[in-house]
Amino acid sequence: MSALRRVVVVGGGIAGVTAADTLRQRGFDGELTIVGDEPYAAYSRPALSKTLLRDPDDPTAHELPPASHGGTELRGVAAVGLDVDARTVLLDSGDRLTYDGLVIATGCRARRLGEGEGRAQSDSSDAPVELTLRTIGDALSLRSRVAERPAVVVVGGGPLGMEIASSCLDNGCEVTLVSQGPPLLAQLGRHLSHLFVSAAVARGLRVVESAGARLVRGSHGTRVVLAEGATLEAGLVVTAVGDRPNVEWLDGSGLLDRGALVADAAGRVRPGVVAAGDVASVPTPHGIRRVPLWSSAIDQARTAAAALLGAEPAPGDHRPYFWTEQFGLSLKAVGHLPLDGEPELLDGDLDALGDQRALLRWNAADVDGSAAVAVNYRIPIPRLRRLCEPVAAG
Repeated sequence: MSALRRVVVVGGGIAGVTAADTLRQRGFDGELTIVGDEPYAAYSRPALSKTLLRDPDDPTAHELPPASHGGTELRGVAAVGLDVDARTVLLDSGDRLTYDGLVIATGCRARRLGEGEGRAQSDSSDAPVELTLRTIGDALSLRSRVAERPAVVVVGGGPLGMEIASSCLDNGCEVTLVSQGPPLLAQLGRHLSHLFVSAAVARGLRVVESAGARLVRGSHGTRVVLAEGATLEAGLVVTAVGDRPNVEWLDGSGLLDRGALVADAAGRVRPGVVAAGDVASVPTPHGIRRVPLWSSAIDQARTAAAALLGAEPAPGDHRPYFWTEQFGLSLKAVGHLPLDGEPELLDGDLDALGDQRALLRWNAADVDGSAAVAVNYRIPIPRLRRLCEPVAAG
């Protein structure tokens, strides 16, 4: 058993809580402290856009079962500094936590269009010029605004932007989505992007492709000014233009590599320090990068907690699992996205008007390049994973 007696987990989201639970499950019986900057227990972030916005009658959709780690949870407290040599975490309260082992799981935050070159301009109101969706508070604020059925402009054509647009349409809003190139192309590939965009347009979504956008706030609301010069009027602007890892508190710690927190395949950053979830840049078939997916955060946290206790990562299927629900389509995907080329149709029919359901596979010579996708198709995830196994040609 590991000689660790005091572990600090920085991050109260799903990666942090999963790491804490895993430490206990693997026999760690020492002092365990979890630091989280939100005042809530860990909750399901995917449910914020997939359920909470769409179904106001289900206020508990985001709740998770209680954690089992039995440690001390410090909620509404943020880490603001780290002294690696002294093995000490500095909190915004002024307190310091010493550790033998450290789990970094501080996640990320929504990037705002008003940052950097696209910075919002203001000529009157003090109200927020844009809403984002990352926290429970964000979701409740957005749901309240959407209930008024304003004309909505969503900036960002990734999965989150499309899910928000779908929910706004379901709530009776007129919705325009601004995207750099076809929506979902960068995330899912051409074939699936075309499928989802077609479904979205059929349901009334207006899609505008633009090289960029900036926001201008005036006395009568917000205007979205496109790079090509056109202007979109909106009663409500929601932006989903990516995220930023929460690594500022690690400045000066020596753990960052050009602003990135890089970990190995087991989550190890350095002896006694591991990282997991959206904050961590890890090896993938496409290079060292963050994998901001719910299922990946859970898998990484389990692996990192085991590594902190000295265990080597066990062989397993670590291919990402992704799902989305929007515009009447439900997609489950196992494999590294986006997907190139045409898929093999294993079952179903995507051309059946009003009854689209299909099981698809993108086959490659190696397991890292293969993927399986279910569209409106009921299938257990383990079986979907098995379909990713490469199929020999011939």
